Amino acid sequence: MIGLTFSQIRKPFLSLEWFSIPLLLLIWHLLALWVGHRLFPTPAAVFVELVELAGKKRLFVDMGKTLCRAAIAFVVAMFFGIFIGGLLGRFRRLDRLFANWILIGLNLPAIVVAITCYIWLGLSEFALILAVVINKTPLVSVTMREGVRALDHGFTELAQVYRVPFWRRVRHFIVPQLMPYVLTAARTGLSLIWKIVLVFEVLGSDGGVGFRIGIFFQTFNITGILAYTSAFMTVVILLEYLVLRQAEKRILGWRLAQM
Repeated sequence: MIGLTFSQIRKPFLSLEWFSIPLLLLIWHLLALWVGHRLFPTPAAVFVELVELAGKKRLFVDMGKTLCRAAIAFVVAMFFGIFIGGLLGRFRRLDRLFANWILIGLNLPAIVVAITCYIWLGLSEFALILAVVINKTPLVSVTMREGVRALDHGFTELAQVYRVPFWRRVRHFIVPQLMPYVLTAARTGLSLIWKIVLVFEVLGSDGGVGFRIGIFFQTFNITGILAYTSAFMTVVILLEYLVLRQAEKRILGWRLAQM
């Protein structure tokens, strides 16, 4: 057992992941049959609705709008969050000065931010994206602040002894130590941004997954709601496996190999 590598131990657990979605669909199907009501459709009925919506191309337009908003908000929030978190982690006095600001940002209800931005800026794309960024940035800042605090200063002292140039020091000593925190902030941030964007689209937008779900809600079209939700969750799962996990393997491969 001691001689096994991390990848060898991990393979059996990875194979189990492929059964999770079919198991969920099976439980959903059995519950739908047991309830036997039109407001609790089966996965097959939702799939048929999904195919019909995809055929009208409305689904792809709404999905594109939501993904575009989420992507812009994610990039902006990560940029400001990393910058602010780096400053707070590096300068303790600055951290003490703005500690309550971060605390307020972490606990400020997203719905309050959304309504305030819409009232001040109108029902615009800028207001929606700004509201998402305001909700997301404090979380990234806290994660990066802890990452900067956890830096091993022994590497910095070693680099100074050998007179390593500043930018090479950042690239080879600081960035590798911070990347686990960046990936953590990215993963938790994405999960938060999806939810916030959908809620804000329901409140007010000219399209998107949340906007369409709001219309379906008004007509009690639960099948349409679940169809849009299933399509959106499919995209989220694909991003997790094809983007985030691949990035994690490339960036943190040396750490996984040592586990």
